[in-house]
Amino acid sequence: MINDIKEIFEKRKLVMTLAKSDFRKKFIGSYFGIIWMFIQPIVTVLIYYFVFQVAMKARPATDSPYVIWLIPGIVPWFYFNEALMAGTNSLYDYQHLVKKMVFNVSILPSVKILSSMFVHCIFIWIMLIVFLMSGQTPSLWWLQMLYYSGCTTFLLLGLVYFTASVNVVFKDMGQLVNIFLQFGFWLAPIMWDFSMLPSRLHKFFKLNPFYYIVQGFRDSFVFKVGFWEKPLLTIYFWIVSITIFCIGTIMFKRLKPHFADVL
Repeated sequence: MINDIKEIFEKRKLVMTLAKSDFRKKFIGSYFGIIWMFIQPIVTVLIYYFVFQVAMKARPATDSPYVIWLIPGIVPWFYFNEALMAGTNSLYDYQHLVKKMVFNVSILPSVKILSSMFVHCIFIWIMLIVFLMSGQTPSLWWLQMLYYSGCTTFLLLGLVYFTASVNVVFKDMGQLVNIFLQFGFWLAPIMWDFSMLPSRLHKFFKLNPFYYIVQGFRDSFVFKVGFWEKPLLTIYFWIVSITIFCIGTIMFKRLKPHFADVL
């Protein structure tokens, strides 16, 4: 695991170059360019705002407005969703590089994640602007989002290593990931308040590692709670994430010799 992370770090200039190229490629031939990247998420937030707060009068377990409570939960999900879908298809998108024997294909999944991270950073800035415009006072707690963004990236890296490698030999993996993301969106407490559930179900939903990330963003921006105040949940998240990373890298290395032949 350490060697895999070290390898990505050593090739960081190449990863950054490919990620920038991938980011720009998404908007080639588009009149509005990068604007399209934000239209759908912004429309999504507005729809949920009108449905849950305006129409249904939903109120989270906090004095903050629903939108202020919603945005910190949905911003990491946009990053996770985009990076996992793009990373799953990374070997197909760069199959011309996979077929080159001298190229290290192990860095390709991280290219897609980094490309999605550029958009994630812009969304964070938008979130900060929304908070400031709503009268929220800037706080050092907001810096904690850097830690939780790192948690998201590490979790993604393990998942993408697994899904990208399996997708080469099992082309239905992309569809399975899409279904997984649809279920994951509603299983994670993004749109609904965790307090709505009976207490006996809390432990079950906390098994989802993304719960730690969503709640962490809200802890940083809404509840002002540090990750060190939840030691058991933090330890659990990292055990699960490291396990997923190990499984993903093992699968990637076992299937790696077959990538060029299949593609």
